[in-house]
Amino acid sequence: MKLVASAIGVALVLIYVVGSGLWVNTGDGWYRGLNQPSWQPPDFIFGIIWPYNFIVLGFAAVIVSQRLSAALVATYLSVFAITVACALTWAYQFYRPHNLEAASVALTLVAALTIFLVVIAARASWPLALALVPYQLWVITASYLSWTYARLN
Repeated sequence: MKLVASAIGVALVLIYVVGSGLWVNTGDGWYRGLNQPSWQPPDFIFGIIWPYNFIVLGFAAVIVSQRLSAALVATYLSVFAITVACALTWAYQFYRPHNLEAASVALTLVAALTIFLVVIAARASWPLALALVPYQLWVITASYLSWTYARLN
C-alpha cells in the first residue's frame, strides 16, 4: 500500500508538471500585453521556485505515504489531487480562455487547500512541513497576483 500511495503521489506531481506545461504560455503577445502588477516577481523567480515546489511535493507525497496511517495518506493524496486539479484549472482558465476571475478562484482554492497538506505533512515530519511552507507562500502570492491581474485587466 505504501508503495502504491507513493507512486500515486509522484504521478500527481508529474500530472501537475505536464499539465502546467501544456497550458502556461508567457511568450505570446496576449500575456505580455496585459497590465502587470508593479510588484510582479521577475521571470527568473518562477524558474527557481517551480522546480523546488515540484521536487518538494514529490518528496512530501512519498514521505507522507511511508510514515502515516492509511487514512491520513488517503486524505493527503485526495487533497493533493484536488489542489492539482485546481492549479491546472487556473493554468487553463488564465492562459486559454483568459478567464482571469475563474483562474483566480481556482488558485485561491489551491492556496486554501495547501494548508491541509502542510498540516498533514507535519504529522509525518516537521522538516517536511517546513519544506512545504515556500510552496504554501508561493501559491498565496500567486493567488494575489492572479487577482491583481484580474483587477487590472
